[in-house]
Amino acid sequence: MDVFRGAERLMAMDDAAWARHGNPRSVATRFTVLPLIALAIWSRVWLGWWALVPLAGALGWNWLNPRLFSAEYDPDNWATRAVEGERIFLRHRADIAPRHRRMAVWLSMGSLPGLAVMGWGLWALWWDWAVFGVALAILPKLWFCDRMVWIHADWTKGRAT
Repeated sequence: MDVFRGAERLMAMDDAAWARHGNPRSVATRFTVLPLIALAIWSRVWLGWWALVPLAGALGWNWLNPRLFSAEYDPDNWATRAVEGERIFLRHRADIAPRHRRMAVWLSMGSLPGLAVMGWGLWALWWDWAVFGVALAILPKLWFCDRMVWIHADWTKGRAT
């Protein structure tokens, strides 16, 4: 099972969505998704079952974000190159250098400990654990984006391996 392609299919990322997601504002605001999910889950303290409403909103924002902004391709922008690199990674994985493929998997798995810490903090209502877990989960994602910039650079230079 290819988790990366599965996530792309789940998000229904077509060419138009990828082009819009390449907008640097889309990438920057995309990093609000996990904190919003954490806040929505935490809101069960105040809202009870109504916390499902902000949770649905956060998940909706996760889907809407790559489609919301205009398609602005800026080859000099780090965020745009990260999105383009991710698209290359997803569509041409067999042609990508093995070191990039391995690192992408490691960085994706690197978010799991942060998600576990966040989950524990949300379950136990320890705000500091929840916040620390969100940060621990986001940092590998930032590094993953940087790896995608590297893939983009290799790909555009014609060096797939």
